[in-house]
Amino acid sequence: MEDAASLSLFLYPDSLFIFAKDKNQSNIGIHEYINFSWTSLEQLVISDHLLRADLPAKIYLHQPEFSLVPGVLFQPGKEATYLSFAAAQQANTSYFNTPLDSNNLQVLSCISGKLKKTLEARFSDLTFHHGSVSFLSYLFKERFNLIGQEILVSIFENQIYAAAFSNQELAAFNIFTIESKEDILKYALILIEQLKFDRNHVRISLFGATSESEITEDWGKKYFHNFRLLTPHANQNFTHGFKHLKSVNLFETNWQFD
Repeated sequence: MEDAASLSLFLYPDSLFIFAKDKNQSNIGIHEYINFSWTSLEQLVISDHLLRADLPAKIYLHQPEFSLVPGVLFQPGKEATYLSFAAAQQANTSYFNTPLDSNNLQVLSCISGKLKKTLEARFSDLTFHHGSVSFLSYLFKERFNLIGQEILVSIFENQIYAAAFSNQELAAFNIFTIESKEDILKYALILIEQLKFDRNHVRISLFGATSESEITEDWGKKYFHNFRLLTPHANQNFTHGFKHLKSVNLFETNWQFD
């Protein structure tokens, strides 16, 4: 802990990952909690020794409640209006936003006042981000390696982030719940139809596929001529605990905000 300079907490629908980082932002320790409920967070900040130190902390919430707003249109104070298109807004809600792509895009989300109060009571230096910013930031950095029609999917637990790029510009992005690998196929086909992509030309890239998912390149190529499984470019090393982390991907270890 004497080498830890900051913490990153990634809250998924049913799990939590805590990354301890040194002063160079390299990961030096990871704690994972599977089958985790967000209602248990108040007790965890007391019991987990990584969370006991009052270090700067970043919280990433992987949840359906988010909205993408063009930077030129974003107006502080209008968060409830922007998010009303994604979900009904509850009382005592706190909003936050993250700029991406040189401020061309704002990723907006929210957190309950109770959960925010729990975290603020533990950390004096705290920032909130929607979990999708890790995937989106990675894609923006990779955009010049994309072809004219791209669909990129990141799998986590029983959900996916699906992004579509047209001529290296973001054309669509959303989160979906999946029950099987066929659902990934379904959402890719929906994006192809909506954006009028050429199914013989579009490239489908999948991140986070595990052996348990039974997703292989041979399976994908039965439906798409240009299909591939990818792993993000890693630029950090772990001292322990990474190889068995099947639910978390490398987007959370190697990106910086634009």
